[in-house]
Amino acid sequence: MNQGNKSEQEKNSSTMDHESMEGMNHSGSGEVPKGLKGAESPTFKIGSKAIINADHMEGMNGAEATIVGAFDTTVYTISYNPTTGGKRVTNHKWIIHEEIKDPSDKSYKPGDEVIVKADHMEGMKGATAVIDSAEQTTVYMVDYTPTTGGEKVTNHKWVTESELSAK
Repeated sequence: MNQGNKSEQEKNSSTMDHESMEGMNHSGSGEVPKGLKGAESPTFKIGSKAIINADHMEGMNGAEATIVGAFDTTVYTISYNPTTGGKRVTNHKWIIHEEIKDPSDKSYKPGDEVIVKADHMEGMKGATAVIDSAEQTTVYMVDYTPTTGGEKVTNHKWVTESELSAK
């Protein structure tokens, strides 16, 4: 999280326990990692609407999303011990290749150990993580309003192409 935007981000964000993503930074700055390239021909174009078919967070599954970014990259699920202490996070969805410290030129494989640059959740940035899965795909940054009510989530990172369907 960009420290300069912390109070704004905290206003747009809610916290829940990890089963429902405690410490998750629901809304993001819209900044993308250095080196991340926009998708050349994404299935879901920027500005279009789609339905989210994923439950990374409460109220996400079935929500209508507006596509605000589309990028071709490798996406990973990871497991790590938060730098802030607490219970090990397993199979976290998603970080992308460009959110790994000093990423290699090639995609990582399950079992590889990496240092996380992303700060999607409290205690994530700087954590040593094990890659659980890797997939080359288009990832999307989306805006959506949770189906459970509450404030609109903006610039949520990341939803994969397979987690979206046409509206």
